[in-house]
Amino acid sequence: MNVYQKILPILVLFMTLNVSAQTPKTRILFVLDGSGSMYAKMGTDNRITVAKRLLTRLVDSLKYQDELELALRVYGHQSLKTDRNCKDTRLEVPFSPNNHLIIKDKIKTIRPKGTTLIAYSLQEAAYDFPKNPNIRNVIILITDGIEECDGDPCAVSTALQKQGVVLRPFIIGLGLTAEFKTQFECVGRYFEAETENDFEDVLNVVISQAINNTSAQVNLLDSYGRPTETDVNMTFTDSKSGKTLYNYIHTLDYRGNPDTLYIDPSYVYDIKIHTTPPIIKKNVSFTAGKHNTVAIDAPQGFLNLQIDGITNYKNLQALVINPETNEIINVQDFNDKQKYLVDDYTIEILTLPRLTQENINVVQDKTTTLQVQQPGKLNIVTRNKFVISIFQKKKGKTLLVKNLNLKGNQDITVLQPGKYQLIYRESAVKETIKTKTIDFTIKSGEMKHINLK
Repeated sequence: MNVYQKILPILVLFMTLNVSAQTPKTRILFVLDGSGSMYAKMGTDNRITVAKRLLTRLVDSLKYQDELELALRVYGHQSLKTDRNCKDTRLEVPFSPNNHLIIKDKIKTIRPKGTTLIAYSLQEAAYDFPKNPNIRNVIILITDGIEECDGDPCAVSTALQKQGVVLRPFIIGLGLTAEFKTQFECVGRYFEAETENDFEDVLNVVISQAINNTSAQVNLLDSYGRPTETDVNMTFTDSKSGKTLYNYIHTLDYRGNPDTLYIDPSYVYDIKIHTTPPIIKKNVSFTAGKHNTVAIDAPQGFLNLQIDGITNYKNLQALVINPETNEIINVQDFNDKQKYLVDDYTIEILTLPRLTQENINVVQDKTTTLQVQQPGKLNIVTRNKFVISIFQKKKGKTLLVKNLNLKGNQDITVLQPGKYQLIYRESAVKETIKTKTIDFTIKSGEMKHINLK
């Protein structure tokens, strides 16, 4: 008898297609190994007898569970082992309400015969679930050996996860060896069952995890390590497929503590906190049956952008930039206050000309105010068509502010206070030397008139 014949593993593969926030309907598909090796001894009985007895007892205990449907698939039970039929798998009892007795009757008739085809059975099992939203779909695979049909359960797992199907296995076995674990480490967690009682206890734990969500709280920590930050959106995605599973707005309860969430523990999550800029915590696991706490540093303060006096801008905005990466993390309107992570930022104000403010510090629970002078206006009146450029004179340099192409009308340009030059040439004149220059100053809240002839 080889080492794999001594092993009685149970792979519990959670295939969660759509999960609602609290207690979604659950479908559990039992996939039972009907291969010939299931006649091997386990205690005073053989493996198939123990598996059938415990599975029957379990199905019977679930008949009063609300929002739960069961189904049964069996493999290796139709052809002899010598036939090596690697497609010997069949859905014996499909999902339906109150089919517990039908499943128990079918279990009684199972007689092990053939080979072990895990990968193909899992692949086919994915089609056994009705396509309904807001359902937790669970596969419990009971087998006594490893793949014998050259299939690759890990490859099946990867393919299903890319489709948004999560495989979350629990493996229970007698004499579980490191060699066996390596066969399934890509998809699972492992438990040993030395006796039939151990086997039953683990089955009950697995069922509890399959049916019930797990409680958790997310602590958004301020600069002092206190969980005081709140009122920000949190997205929970499957770390394998990237599929969004939950979307919550973080809330403090009536006692000022982070509110309790209910999470499906079968996933490994990436949690994105939609602060500005966002924070992502990857590969977060939740332990079923206990209250989980996830701590994420998210200290925040406010940035307030104000214009001194009355603005002539239709919608003045500023780019908030990460000075280390030069990434634009937000576009904020003026006369508006928004939250940011505590840090230093570069603010590029979309005035004419643009203004850049560096090392603007956002502090925990404080408001940093950035105020811009009230602009003035430049009114250019023309009778003919002109090519015009407005330049700013600043620190000995002449910087382009705006190009104009006027066609015998007047143009009003809103400009920040400062010294400027108007460099222009009539369009009909084809001599560069005819370019002209006018120096002018814009004052806050005033209009400068220039008449071009």
